[in-house]
Amino acid sequence: MRVLVTGGAGYIGSHAVRALKRAGHEVVILDNLSRGFRELARGFELIEADLLDPVAVAEAVAGSDAVMHFAALASVAESVERPDIYFRNNMSGGMNLLNAARDAGVRYFVFSSTAAVYGMPERSPIPEETPREPINPYGSSKLFFEYALEAYDAAYGIRSTRLRYFNAAGADESGEIGELHDPETHLIPVILQVLTGKRKEVVIFGDDYPTQDGTCLRDYIHVQDLVDAHVLALEKLADGAESMSLNLGTGSGLTVREIVDAVERVTGKKVPVRIGARRPGDPPALVADPSRAEKLLGWKAKRGLDEIVSSAWKWAQKR
Repeated sequence: MRVLVTGGAGYIGSHAVRALKRAGHEVVILDNLSRGFRELARGFELIEADLLDPVAVAEAVAGSDAVMHFAALASVAESVERPDIYFRNNMSGGMNLLNAARDAGVRYFVFSSTAAVYGMPERSPIPEETPREPINPYGSSKLFFEYALEAYDAAYGIRSTRLRYFNAAGADESGEIGELHDPETHLIPVILQVLTGKRKEVVIFGDDYPTQDGTCLRDYIHVQDLVDAHVLALEKLADGAESMSLNLGTGSGLTVREIVDAVERVTGKKVPVRIGARRPGDPPALVADPSRAEKLLGWKAKRGLDEIVSSAWKWAQKR
């Protein structure tokens, strides 16, 4: 299949395009490079355009069999401070893409959604039936697009898989690509920036949450496992599967302190830490129930925390 990958010059998108290529698909990347990096798209056709430009988006989508949509602003804290840009980019830009896909006759759509659509769920691990009640603009913008996909399936027959994933981490095992953001906000690369001298310390945002050590609990999944699920989801749709929403995670949670401990164990280096105030919009715990993905896709996360950290450390040292 010819697959248009939006945000393919970003962290997860760049890993997805390589997974698609390995699976034999033709890949075209659409990215405005505002948060992505040209080096991560090297070796692939790159259309440099913005989702807010409907003409450019329509031209990029033309001739595609499927769309894999990663392009989004994706910081909870930033979304609380700047909801305007989150709703404009993630919702308005997303609708330009979805309308272009409909007009071009695209039948399959894989969407990079998020556990943030659940808000602060009462049950953990979180099944897909959990009420979607986001507590920050980022989660709200993603939920809006889930609703749009559900409506476009019913009205226009665009079948979609909405993949709600938890904390993507790690890097390609080849060391060729890895996690890259500017500014960097994700925990593991932030810790590694401290070890490589780019930061003075790691700030833990709150140590009074109702978790085993007071720090936030999250489900960390290796990016390779994550993108393998995207390829499987696309191929299931092409084989006739109905639209679905799936959680992608390991099913177990790790606290911020446990991640710091793992980095120290794998690298053999001490990480200086400072406790800061809680960030607005951060739930205490988010852990996936991934059993539906295992049942419907035959997928299960294979890589553990040490593999996540060691691959990320290899990438950090290379850079």
